[in-house]
Amino acid sequence: MNTTPECPTVTTRWRVFSLGLGLMLSASSHANGAAIAQGGVGAAPACQTCHGTAGEGIAQAGFPRLAGLGAPYMQRQLTAFADGSRVSDVMMPIAKALSAAQRVEVSEHYAALPVSAAPAAATPAPASVGSVLATRGRWADQLPACEQCHGPGGRGVGPDFPPLAGQSATYLANQLKAWKTGARPPGPMGLMAVVAKKLSEAEVLAIAEHYAALPAKDDR
Repeated sequence: MNTTPECPTVTTRWRVFSLGLGLMLSASSHANGAAIAQGGVGAAPACQTCHGTAGEGIAQAGFPRLAGLGAPYMQRQLTAFADGSRVSDVMMPIAKALSAAQRVEVSEHYAALPVSAAPAAATPAPASVGSVLATRGRWADQLPACEQCHGPGGRGVGPDFPPLAGQSATYLANQLKAWKTGARPPGPMGLMAVVAKKLSEAEVLAIAEHYAALPAKDDR
């Protein structure tokens, strides 16, 4: 057995070097992600054209907020657009124009951005259809409450369940419709396709409007 003590000087220098290298690579990744977002890389157009200069989204047009969403979640969505398993006439060609590394970089860029304060909105009525479905579900139809996966107030939970609060109602409604029709992968355990198919069109709109009215929060 080699009992020679480890040289503390060499070990310390190696740790410092490794930390410095990691910080340099992280900074480079964020810089590349920012360049992609601003439209300075390859054939992909600027992400900020649709998602805003600060990743705040454009609610009126149904373009979602990206700032503060989980990087792994966004990477998976870009991959799904690139391989065609998530359908969007706008996003599919953009995702295909990015390499796998670039999809990681732009996701990390948006994940690191602060969540912008949303304009004041009317607080959803506790007894409204959207509020009831979001917070209580409808167990007679084995329909769970949205917040069981997406957290209280739609703040999001982990890498698989993104925040819903403050997102565009148009965007949220469009995604529920996409799960109904199979235009979007069903997600973890196939939950979202099952949930969406149990909602009427009016209920889809009610849930979307409920979460759009809640303030987006940065809990990082």
